[in-house]
Amino acid sequence: MTDTHNLIAAFVDELVRCGVADACTSPGSRSAPLVLALARADGLRAYSHVDERCAGFFALGLAKASGRPVVIACTSGTAAANLAPAVIEASEARVPLIVLTADRPPELREVGAGQTIDQLKLYGSAVRWFFEVGNHDADETRIRWVRTLACRAVAEACAERPGPVHLNWPLREPLIPQGGVEPLGGRPGGEPWLVREPPPPVHGDLATVVSRSARGVIVAGRSDQPLTALPALAEACRYPLLADPLSGARSGAAAVAHYDVLLRDRSFADEQRPEVVIRVGDLPTSKPLRGWLSRLEDAQQIAIDPACAWQDPDGRLNLSLRADPGTLEPPPPAAQAWLEGWRAADATAAALLEQTLGGALSELAVARLLGAELPGDATLFVASSMPVRLIETAWPARAAPPRVLCNRGANGIDGTISSAFGVAAGSAGPAWGLIGDVAFAHDVGGLLAARRLRLALTIVLLDNGGGAIFDLLPIASASDVFEEHVATPTGLDFEALARAYAIDYTAIDSLSALRSVLSAAPVPAASRLLHVRTERAAGLALQRALSAAIAADARSTVSSGPGAELRA
Repeated sequence: MTDTHNLIAAFVDELVRCGVADACTSPGSRSAPLVLALARADGLRAYSHVDERCAGFFALGLAKASGRPVVIACTSGTAAANLAPAVIEASEARVPLIVLTADRPPELREVGAGQTIDQLKLYGSAVRWFFEVGNHDADETRIRWVRTLACRAVAEACAERPGPVHLNWPLREPLIPQGGVEPLGGRPGGEPWLVREPPPPVHGDLATVVSRSARGVIVAGRSDQPLTALPALAEACRYPLLADPLSGARSGAAAVAHYDVLLRDRSFADEQRPEVVIRVGDLPTSKPLRGWLSRLEDAQQIAIDPACAWQDPDGRLNLSLRADPGTLEPPPPAAQAWLEGWRAADATAAALLEQTLGGALSELAVARLLGAELPGDATLFVASSMPVRLIETAWPARAAPPRVLCNRGANGIDGTISSAFGVAAGSAGPAWGLIGDVAFAHDVGGLLAARRLRLALTIVLLDNGGGAIFDLLPIASASDVFEEHVATPTGLDFEALARAYAIDYTAIDSLSALRSVLSAAPVPAASRLLHVRTERAAGLALQRALSAAIAADARSTVSSGPGAELRA
């Protein structure tokens, strides 16, 4: 017999054999066996975090950026509960995580032992698989079993619908090994004990479901993999491509970058009703686009849904295909005038956007500049709430756009800084973040990753004195409670915070100053904060002015521009 530490070492070794390369730890007593095994494992990078909430969101960002499952280990009690927001986001966004929670053994549960809560199925239906590991010594049979367990954990996390898995480890003392620890019993040559082959990609021939030339559009949202094949597909079938920047598909001659503003005009939206809608990935963030799709009761709406994500809140889908988006064959092409009409409206919208923004510093102008000038090898992690909407409104179409990531599974602002640092750890190129002041305050502890983990991240902070998105909602009229209880300005000194966390600070007071930072080379090896001060009221007024200008011109384009004969 050998002790539990050897069993855990074999489990961790098997995770590495299955392709796991990263883990996140946080301090604790009961989790010591798990942390020691992860930190000492060959072929595994263990990132140390002070608290579990930051660790969970860092792992989430790292898994999104790398495309590989990331392990999270924590101690017992509320430490495990602090991982819940990241686990929920991972579930909704289909991100593979392997959560290892240390626990008290059965004899210490429900008897008043410290730091003990009910951890069995703690995350409920948010995990793809839960398993209570037990507390065993390591004989030959159990070594085989625990290696198989590790293989299953990876397979379940990376299955057809990826997501988090949870293994609960009740551990008895001694929590520190008394002798040598060896990952016993692995297969020769570093091979995994058990391999589950993924299902083969399903080829999708859209001509079999759309057999005639029709007015169609392709709508692309966030996807488990960048939807880089869609621009060519859209060009082949002459369908306008309405692609959220999170899709990685806002590119090519068929891309319509400014659909969010164009579809705010009801006249334009009603005139441009398609006969076919092909939806790929999650639904985009844009509320006008979602509302437009929900009103298309006569259109044939087809979802390309290999992960069985079931993105259909309005019940408008006619067909869901489990095809690989990269294998889609185009339907018969639409009339050229159909695409030209959309492109003409988009070009006019782009010109009006530039005219409305002018050269002044604004949140929309910052989003526009990042979209135009971030290098193609960069990754931008953008906060939910207002920043992701700014990106969708202002981001131009580009031949080789940078990657854009966001926590849009559950759409919360939690853990934005930590997730952005996780993206920095998992990205080959420069990492950037775009965040508002409220989301920044929500996860200020995530800044510790810059110094402790020596990561380089450029954070662009839009500081407008509160949650600007709430200004767009009816509750903004409740003037007696709105500012204090809803907008919640933080009043933080962000320069002092940057100094406290050893992060370089620059106040950005003009677009030219931000452009200078973007064009500077090489990218710094340390993290930095670019502080952009704006006014919420001015930002709201600019959005409304832009919508009004584009809506007026869109009506003119519909009545007299290319493709008008299709809408007569």
